[in-house]
Amino acid sequence: MSYEKIEKYNEQTLSSLMGNYKGILESLGEDVTREGLEKTPLRVAKAMSNLTQGYKMDAVSIINSAKFKESYSEMVIVKDIELYSMCEHHMLPFFGKAHIAYIPDGYITGLSKLARVVDCFAKRLQVQERMTHQILDAVQEALNPLGVAVVIEAKHLCMMMRGVQKQNSVTTTSAFCGEFGKQATRSEFLRLISSSLH
Repeated sequence: MSYEKIEKYNEQTLSSLMGNYKGILESLGEDVTREGLEKTPLRVAKAMSNLTQGYKMDAVSIINSAKFKESYSEMVIVKDIELYSMCEHHMLPFFGKAHIAYIPDGYITGLSKLARVVDCFAKRLQVQERMTHQILDAVQEALNPLGVAVVIEAKHLCMMMRGVQKQNSVTTTSAFCGEFGKQATRSEFLRLISSSLH
C-alpha cells in the first residue's frame, strides 16, 4: 500500500478501538457522557490508527517505488529526519531524529523515500533499538548498497513523564553494515552528521 493512501480508517477497527477506549475512560472513573469526553473515544481511535499505520506500509516497496540505476558510488546522507513513535512498553511517545547513509552500488533511491522508510517503522509500537536495525535492513534489502549506516536520537516520554522522570536524557542508537564497518568510513559519516547530533 502506498504511503499517500493509508489515511483511510477501517470502520470495524475504529468501532472496536472506540469501545475499548470508552471502557478505559470509565475504568479511570470518568463520565464518558460529559461534553468534553463524548467524542474522545472516536478521536483517540483515529489518532491511534494514524500513529500505527506503519503496520500497513512496506519499507522495501517504498524504496523500490523510486529506485534508479546510477553510477554514483559516494556516500549519500539524509540527516535530521524527524520521527515520532510509540514505546511498546508503556504506549507513550518517543520522538527525535534519524540520520541515514548508504553507499550506492549501481542503484539509488529518491531521497524522500528514506524519510518514508523511517515513518514506516516509527508508526508502530516500537523500541528504538529494533527500529534502528529495521531501517538499516530495509535499505540494505532494497538497494543492496556497499554499506548502510543509521543513527537515531530520541527522547522518551516514558522516562520523562513517569518512572525516573529525567527530562533531558537522550537515547542514541546506531547500526552499521558493509563499508560502514570500516573505521574510516564510519568516522566520515559520524563527522558529517556531527553538527546534527545532540
